[in-house]
Amino acid sequence: MSDVTVGGGQEVLGVTRIDGPIMIVEGAANISYDEVVEIRDSKGRLRRGRVLEVGEEMAVVQIFSGSTGLSIDGTSVRFLGDTLHMPVSEEMLGRIFDGLGNPIDGGPEPLTDHYKDINGLPINPTARVYPRDYIQTGISSIDGLNTLLRGQKLPLFSGAGLPHDKLAAQIVRQATLGKPVGTQTDAEAEEFAIVFAAMGVKNDVADYFRRSFTESGALNRVAMFLNLADDPPVERIVTPRAALTLAEHLAYDLDKHVLVVLTDMTNYGESLREISNIRGEVPSRKGYPGYLYSDLSSLYERTGRIRTSKGSITQIPILTMPNDDITHPMPDLTGYITEGQIVLGRELFFAGIYPPVAVLPSLSRLMKDGIGKGHTRDDHPHWGAQLYAAYARTQDVRALASVIGEEELSEVDQKYLKFGRAFEREFINQGSDENRSIERTLEIGWKLLSIMPKNELTRVTLDEIAQYYQEEDAAN
Repeated sequence: MSDVTVGGGQEVLGVTRIDGPIMIVEGAANISYDEVVEIRDSKGRLRRGRVLEVGEEMAVVQIFSGSTGLSIDGTSVRFLGDTLHMPVSEEMLGRIFDGLGNPIDGGPEPLTDHYKDINGLPINPTARVYPRDYIQTGISSIDGLNTLLRGQKLPLFSGAGLPHDKLAAQIVRQATLGKPVGTQTDAEAEEFAIVFAAMGVKNDVADYFRRSFTESGALNRVAMFLNLADDPPVERIVTPRAALTLAEHLAYDLDKHVLVVLTDMTNYGESLREISNIRGEVPSRKGYPGYLYSDLSSLYERTGRIRTSKGSITQIPILTMPNDDITHPMPDLTGYITEGQIVLGRELFFAGIYPPVAVLPSLSRLMKDGIGKGHTRDDHPHWGAQLYAAYARTQDVRALASVIGEEELSEVDQKYLKFGRAFEREFINQGSDENRSIERTLEIGWKLLSIMPKNELTRVTLDEIAQYYQEEDAAN
């Protein structure tokens, strides 16, 4: 091996070892962690990578596009002396890129001289603005009971075969900046700029998103970063970081409200585990690296609002839980870092309900600060608590009915069963193209609460009952 200096960077001819997407390079000094490298094979073909680990005249390099075709003696590695940067501009909206940010839609390279580090910069906690403005997704189970706020990170926990892709596409099409009931018209609804990143998805899933955005007219405000299942797994480590780098530029430099959708974060975790195993690191739970929590935090915490910008980044990561196991390391740690979760239920899905949002295990920790007076409607907090309590009681009644039979239940318990069926059929269930306003969501909720006797409504006030309770429905 030998090394030469080229254009201010070191170039090493020959490498020590190649193991999958990992390469050991010796003979280079003063190499920095996360430094970008250019790798050329014996035929002169170029690929890129980054430094994962450094030592005395030794570096561990991660190759983004895999090591196929590389040889020990015929490979040259040039260290560029800087971290990975990518061009960012508003022109990237409406475009489709690969996992590294290179255009794959046949269009030109973005015309910009603005480059940003894909690793971003930590947000000073004192510069953050607390999220208080709700987002109207048009989905009752989210807007009403698990409200998403501007600047929040709210993951979607799903499982194999569940319609999380369909739900994510619907949120992208419908999401607007929410305003209090009675103050927003369709003409005033402000839409989000969307940054969509897919990691390890199949071609048909990528085509579904592309087609869905195109047919709805949303594609012109969507920047798509696609890492497909047959693309190099190592590229998946970069994909969400590239997407978030563009989101930060749109939000904090151009004052736009940005919605970031990341799917599937479980595939991201698998790539992280693969690299960790090749490097010989001591595995943690289920073989994942011990730094999984901090690595996920470096992605999720690039979300929010800051005092120096009018823009915001709201993040919806999607995770498919292996065997529907919510204690799996990926959803488990994601739940600790983020501000709640939307959980899709398989029983609801089998019952033909869309979207099959399981209300009871779902949670939005910031919801209380973005609903009620000045945000949605005054009765929303009490209304939400009452719906949740009634549906929770319904599950207890269903368990009792499975033992003693429905005919043996009390009259009040019979009402709870009726409420539960109507709640799933009319409130949770809605068409994939049905875009409900927050006012319509509240109206449906009160209609369902009117099934219950008034003395069972202990979470709402008497004034709210007098204004919204529908006597004729209670009598039916």
